[in-house]
Order: sequence, then structure tokens, then C-alpha cells
Amino acid sequence: MASDTVKAKIIYLKDYLPPEYLIDSIDLDFDLNEDVTKVKSRLTVRKNPASKAATNQLILNGENLVLKEVHLNNKQLSALEYDINEETLKLSNVPDEFTLQIVTEIKPQENTALSGLYKSSNIYCTQCEAEGFRRITYYLDRPDVMATYKVTIHADKDKYPVLLSNGNLIASGSDSTRRHFATWVDPFKKPCYLFAMVAGDLVAIEDTFVTLSGRLVQLKVFVERQNIEQTAHAMAALKKSMLWDEQAYGREYDLDIYMIVAVNDFNMGAMENKGLNIFNSKYILASADTATDKDFEHVDVVVGHEYFHNWSGNRVTCRDWFQLSLKEGFTVFREQQFTQHITQSPVTRIEEVKNMITRQFAEDAGPLAHPVRPDSYMEINNFYTVTIYEKGSEVIRMLHTLLGPEKYRIGTDLYFARFDGQAVTTDDFVAVMQESSGIDLTQFRLWYTQAGTPEVTVEESYDPAQKTYTLSLSQYTPDTPGQTNKQPLHIPIALGLLDANGNDIHIDNNVLSLTKAQQQFVFENIASEPHLSILRDFSAPIKIKRVVSDEKLSFLLIKDSDNFNRWYSGQQLYVNMLLKLVTDVQNEKTLRLPELLAETFVQILLDDQLNISLKSELLTLPSTQILIDAMQPADTDAIYVAKKFVITSLAEKFYKELHTMYETYAVPGPYKYTAEDAAKRASRNVILSYILSTKKPDAIILAEQQYNKANNMTDTIAALATLVNINCNQRIEALIDFYNTWSSNPLVVNKWFAIQAGSDLDDTLEQVKALMRHEAFDIKNPNKVYALIGGFCIGNPVKFHVATGDGYKFLGDIVLQLNNLNPQVASRMINPLTQWQKFDPARQELMCQQLIRIKNEKNLSTDLTEVVSKSLEKYGSK
Repeated sequence: MASDTVKAKIIYLKDYLPPEYLIDSIDLDFDLNEDVTKVKSRLTVRKNPASKAATNQLILNGENLVLKEVHLNNKQLSALEYDINEETLKLSNVPDEFTLQIVTEIKPQENTALSGLYKSSNIYCTQCEAEGFRRITYYLDRPDVMATYKVTIHADKDKYPVLLSNGNLIASGSDSTRRHFATWVDPFKKPCYLFAMVAGDLVAIEDTFVTLSGRLVQLKVFVERQNIEQTAHAMAALKKSMLWDEQAYGREYDLDIYMIVAVNDFNMGAMENKGLNIFNSKYILASADTATDKDFEHVDVVVGHEYFHNWSGNRVTCRDWFQLSLKEGFTVFREQQFTQHITQSPVTRIEEVKNMITRQFAEDAGPLAHPVRPDSYMEINNFYTVTIYEKGSEVIRMLHTLLGPEKYRIGTDLYFARFDGQAVTTDDFVAVMQESSGIDLTQFRLWYTQAGTPEVTVEESYDPAQKTYTLSLSQYTPDTPGQTNKQPLHIPIALGLLDANGNDIHIDNNVLSLTKAQQQFVFENIASEPHLSILRDFSAPIKIKRVVSDEKLSFLLIKDSDNFNRWYSGQQLYVNMLLKLVTDVQNEKTLRLPELLAETFVQILLDDQLNISLKSELLTLPSTQILIDAMQPADTDAIYVAKKFVITSLAEKFYKELHTMYETYAVPGPYKYTAEDAAKRASRNVILSYILSTKKPDAIILAEQQYNKANNMTDTIAALATLVNINCNQRIEALIDFYNTWSSNPLVVNKWFAIQAGSDLDDTLEQVKALMRHEAFDIKNPNKVYALIGGFCIGNPVKFHVATGDGYKFLGDIVLQLNNLNPQVASRMINPLTQWQKFDPARQELMCQQLIRIKNEKNLSTDLTEVVSKSLEKYGSK
């Protein structure tokens, strides 16, 4: 946390210098006690031959540490022989090679920031990415300093019987009758952000995996005792990930043991620490009665993501934090490939794009816009963003598209071979891809350095005499903070041309390379005017600007062979019609359901040839957030009225058909997490939400019956989520019953919090405030904050953006409270206020008042200082 005396500094990529010294090895000794933990470190240090500095100063990072001793080459230094402040320990005139021993004291039990070494319930655990290691001991806390680690942990035998760290266990035993120790050695050099340590009363599910070369690897998933029955799916996900990475990328696991530990208090989803992944329990624990289909899918995805980091992030890591997408964007793409492989679902790509459109496009269009490889930062924790992760993955996907699968694989093989054990940059990655493919990627590199979402304008013409179809494309990237006059990018645009029956017309090139500000592409031998299906599979993270009729959009929704474009065309159609209705609401006109919308909806509903999972997506209207982004300034009240009108009108018009399909998609027998059953449940529950929108007595009874008879959490939650929007006895009874049933399971209780936070009843904010006083809520636990407060402020835009500004005041209060507890969580929660420019002047003023209030806080963290200052840059000139 920043204090009055320590000003937040801006770090610039252009100022990068190699460290003057390197650390080859570190021995760590932890003496864990309930009052104070003593940490002893022994560093082997040498001059860095790549550094041109000649200060002979070793400056180590440290934060919230009590320094007890410093020894240089076994000689204890006096306080006069080093300089120390809140952030650094500096030793001057050190030799070219030496050993350094440091003793510090810390209090993990008081560490509410959950960075460094802290306690989650009764478990000691670490989170060192990005800069948490400096909260454990003084060190060169930067990713380009890589060392081997030997770690010894001492703790109470009864309270902490399990002692874990990275690598292989080489020794364990008793220190005394009450205390014991364990020593771990990691043979692979790593940066300190990958260090991990756990001590607790844990049990493990165990299995093995035989690698490509025949090596036997032990697999262990550690959890608290009461959760052991919820670990089988995570173990299966790990084994699937290991096998897929061998088959798809030729990457074999390298240690003799792979461990996962689930903890309840964690700022992120999980952490890829070498050989010892620490997970938010949300992404490990899953069983038929406690987890939804989405929860099971998320376990697969997150376990896979962290495992894939073993190569894309661990064996080859980042030179500096500006290169964060080198590991995260690359690994997200690998995770997405894996997810598509195990689900074989047409909606997997749709769900990925939804995230891009609703979150990343909004980030690109707001005050916090930044490139995939940023130029500067004040607090690195603020750059764990959808731009770094999701847009970064889309950049890798475009490389995959441009190179093709075979050249892409040759490129990744060369990348891993050349840079194994090194800390490198995004430039290094792209250079290898260029070298291995022979394709000039000079222009493509701009994707890493230019912020903003490119807009591609599409114009088309057909010449029946010449039978030629001409496509004219022009690209433009809007200005973003600190960047103007953007250069043209290299954009791969996948497309198809459809005939009048919806059949694909053969064309020689299905992927166009748009490299200039304006380009024309001519297609010959086109017998009749085609229907354009553009940006298939979302081949680039861009916005398409195109004048296209609602009738053509409906045609593509029904006929297109590209499942993504079917969904995308449907969303465009729905947005067009909803925004027209929003205007009618604002002008107090009588609302009428568009006939084309009704015809399209029922055609999808009754199409028994349509993939069931795709059907649920095609029947779902755009989110309120998408409509906010499409309407400037946004009128959330009118959006709510228009959307509710359409949903209810469709439900009333096709009430009988919806009931029939609801029964058709019933899944008999015990719960199984399979793609087919999950698809049926998804469609059935979308249909239930339509039926409940009518608020008819028999509809309420239907939801009540589903809640009472459900044999799985997916159907239980879906029924509860529909009832929570209706003032009825069944709503109250179901909420009471759900909590009484699951009060002992924190993750399920979080679902209960989130559902109530998302209600569209008028008293939702007051209910959220009341739930903050509930015995199950703890503001120190990130999962609970994200579920309840995030569920309201982020997940319920209509009630959050009430004209009185009460939602903004509520969030301002919460952010200031979190500032003193957990700045990382505070920085994430403030995001809705940063989008103030999207709204009307009255709401803008109310939102900015809260930002100013936060900015004026005396001891504001650097996390919030950076976000708030950037968010208010345009306030004075609006």
C-alpha cells in the first residue's frame, strides 16, 4: 500500500535494464509460528555479464518485512553497512560473487492482501505473482532473475501435518516432539513469482500419469478433509490436460510429482507455480450435487490453463512484466484449443467471443485501454486484464490462422527449444514464428503495441454481367489514451459466400489478409449475388461496420454454415430491434413485438435438427452490457423495459411451444456431466426463463417444481434464478431452503449470494446490504466479494445504474473499505465506475463524484491510484 511518504512511481518499458546482479540459487528456511514467522534465506549472487551497470550495488525488494540479520560471505553486517527503507534493502560495494544470508520476520495471519505468505482459514499458502515474493524476504523480485530453490519448512505437526513446496521432496522428519520439517528442491531455475509453499491439515486424492517418454509422474490434489469427495473431476481434468499437451504441442511434464492445492482465500483463479499449483477452491471442487455444468467446465479449463503454463510461462518465462501476455495470451489460446478438443461444442468459441465483446471491447473503449504489451504501469496487478489475457490469446489465434496449423506447430517447437530456461519477450516469440514460417510478420507486431479495437468497414457490390463480387474493406483504430493516428494492422478475415439457399459458394481464398487502410478483393465466377458471411469464427478481434438489413441478418442466423456467425448475426439482429424499441420507450410509444423477430425466434425454437447447445445461445437475447455498449449514451432503464417486453411477448406468444420444448429437453436418470446432457439442461433452462417472464401462476409452479425435483445444481440454480425476480412466496421459501441445505458449503453459498445480487426487484440494493451483514459473508474473502458485491455492481447493471446514484455510492463505500484490506480486489471492483463516459450527464457526474471521493482518500493504494487517476483524465474536459 502506498503511504503519504512513498509516492507511486510509473514504470516504463523503455527504461528496462538487465539486473546488475543475478541470483543462481536460494535456500529458504521457514519457521512457521502462530505469532511470528521467521524466514531465513541464503542467496548465491554474482555479477550479471549482460549488465553494463558498474555501481556494485545490490538493491533488493522488500515490503512489510522486519529485518533481523544480514550476513555477507558469512560476516554479519551492522546497520551502518546497508541502507533500508519501506521498499528496498541496499548493499554497496559488494564483490562480483558472494553469498548473502538474510533473516526476516513476517506475520502471515495479518496479511489480508493475500499476496506473499498468508493464511487461508488454517492453511499457510503463498501467492507471489506478480510481486508477492518481496513480502516474504528481501530479493531481486523480477522475472528475469532465475534461480534454483531449496526450501525447508518447520511447523507444528498436529496443525500443519502437510508441508509442501516446488519440486521434489528430499528430506522430512521431526524437529521435536511437537514440530516437524520438510525439505524440497526444485532442479529447474525459476523466477521468484513461481515460488510456492503450503502448510496445513490437508488430505489428497492421488493418481499417476505415464508421460510420452515412459516416465511415471505422481499426481496429487490436496484439499481440506471435508472436500475430498469433490476432487475427482479436477484429477481427471489434469490427466486430460497432460495427455493433450503431449499430443498437440509435444510438451511432456518434467518433474516426478505434480501437485495442486485448493484454498478458499485467493485473489485469482489459480497460480501455475512450478509443480505446485495453488488454486482458488472454486476451480477445483466439483460434485454432482454442488457444482453446475459450468462449474465442471471451469474446472477443466482452469486446471488445463495452469498445467499448460508449465511450458508457456514456467520453462520459458517473461523477461519483464510488460511481456505478461507472452505467457498469459499464449496459454489462454492453448487452453481454448484444449477446451474445444474436450467439448467438441459449437458454443465454445461463442462463449470466448462473448467475453471479448462484453469485457475487452469495453476496456479498449475506456480510460484504461492499453496495448497487449503495455508501455508503462504504476501497479502491475492492474494489468491482469482481459486485454492481456483474452486479446492476447486472439493475437496468437491470428498467428495460428496466418501460419496454418503445421507452420504454427513448427514455430512453437522452435520457441520452446530455443528459449527453454530463459526469460524472453513477445518480440522473441513473433521472431521465431516469422523465422519458422517464412512469413513477414513485421506489420503484425503492431497488434502488441497498439491499443484499441480496430473497426473494419465493409462495402460490397455484385456485377451480374461479369459475375464478379467485389468486397471493399477499410480499417480504422480509434484513438486511445496516449495513442493517436494508429497504423493499419495485419488483419486475417475469414469469410464465406452463401447462395440463395444458404449453401457455401466455392471461393479460392477463405481468409483475406487486410494489411492496408483500404483494400479491394474481387471474387470471380459468382453465379448470383451472394450473402456475405464475414469474420467467421471471429478470426480477428475487430468490429465489423456494415450496413445490412434485418432480413439478411435473419437469413444468416437461420442458414449460415458457420455456427459463430449464426450467433453473431442473431445478436446483431436482436440489438437492432431492441434499440428501436428502446427509442419507443424513451418516446413513450406503444411497444410492438417485431414480426421478423417472432418468426425467427420460433423457427429456432422448433428446429429439431439444430445442435441443442447452439439453440440455447441462439434463443438468448444480447446481454444488457452489450446493449449499453451499442447505445451511447446508455439508458439502462429503457433498455430494461424494452428487453423485458421482448422476452415476455415472445413467451406469451409461444407459451405452448415453449412448454413443449421444456418437456422435450428433460434429462432422465441420475446426473451426468456430459456434453449432451449439459446442452439439454442449458436449453431447457433458457426456455424456463422465458416461461417465468410471464409471471403466470402455472409458470411459477413450474419453476417451483423444477427447484424441488432437481437432482443437480444446474437445474436447482436455474430455477432459483428465475424465482428470485418474482415477488412470491415460492421465492422466499426457495431462498430459505437453499441456504439451509447448503450453509456448510461456502462455494454453494456464494451462488446464493450472487443470485440475490442479480435480482431485478426494486429492493435488490437493500437486500445486498443486508446480506453483507449475514454470518456467511466475509469481505476479506475475494470469492464472497465477487459473488455478492460483484454480482450486483457488475452483474446487475440495471439496478446498479439507478438514477439516484445509490449504486455508485454503495460501490464507493466498498472500494474504500477494500482499499485497506485487499487493494487488488478493490482495484477490480471499481471497474463499473470507470465506464462513466457511456452514460447520460447526470449519471456521469454521480459516478465521477465517487471516483473523486476515492482519489482523495488519504492512504490510497497504488492499485486504486492508477485506476482512478486514469479514469478521471477526461472528467475536467467533458
